[in-house]
Amino acid sequence: MELDRRLNAFRPDLAAEALKGQVEAARFVKGEPACVVAAVAPLRPHADPARGIDTQLLRGESLRVFDRANGFAWVQADWDGYVGYLPEAMIGPPVEPTHRIAAPRTFVYPEAELRKPVTAALSMGSLVTVVGEAETRGTRYFMLAEGGAVIAAHCLPVGQTPGDDYVAVAARFVETPYLWGGRSGFGIDCSGLVQLSLMMIGRKAPRDSDMQASFGQEIGRDDLRRGDLVFWKGHVGIMEDEATLLHANGHTMTVSRENFEAAVKRIGWLYDQPTGYRRIA
Repeated sequence: MELDRRLNAFRPDLAAEALKGQVEAARFVKGEPACVVAAVAPLRPHADPARGIDTQLLRGESLRVFDRANGFAWVQADWDGYVGYLPEAMIGPPVEPTHRIAAPRTFVYPEAELRKPVTAALSMGSLVTVVGEAETRGTRYFMLAEGGAVIAAHCLPVGQTPGDDYVAVAARFVETPYLWGGRSGFGIDCSGLVQLSLMMIGRKAPRDSDMQASFGQEIGRDDLRRGDLVFWKGHVGIMEDEATLLHANGHTMTVSRENFEAAVKRIGWLYDQPTGYRRIA
């Protein structure tokens, strides 16, 4: 059985050292550690900016670099093992993050002053290194190692979560634009919503819906409750309660709430009936 190229770094000329004996390649390398320095980095299946993205990596996320050529780096993300190509300029040396962004979106300011022009915008899930604090007119800021400041209330220490209810996290993305391959507060797809929301409560989940379809425990349609996943071919949604589906979808082009039975009927004409139901608790 051929290995999934999304989760295994191998090419005819080069492969990850961990795949020795499983694939053929001219050379095997361990790879070098690095992290994302861009706010959001697009990960593509080929080193071609005209190709669509598979997923995205967020500021501060760690990865391993296997190759650099023609402005692209061939990498594997540490969190979910996803393999692909991203612009080399979007990665830098490893860092030791102290905090994670916990708001759907937040701004980086040049100093502890919200009236200053912002220098960047970060998504929930991004990792930052805090080296100091400041306060301006009662608003606390965290000062970042690379320069700039973020609102302290928008951050949580690494290892701390906003609770254990990932559905509540997912609900905070309602009205976020749908983006194929998106995995951020600026644009997100169906499986990205599942993965990012679970990541915020400290749970790992596969990236794509076909991978998530074997995640957790299989249940029946009549057993659906809050937090369960519903799958169609190429799509996944989260049950907010027994009657409500929360999902990033191409129909509204947003993260939206929809009556579950109405969604089954609407989706059915194009994608048939749901293919499975999973409980991940």
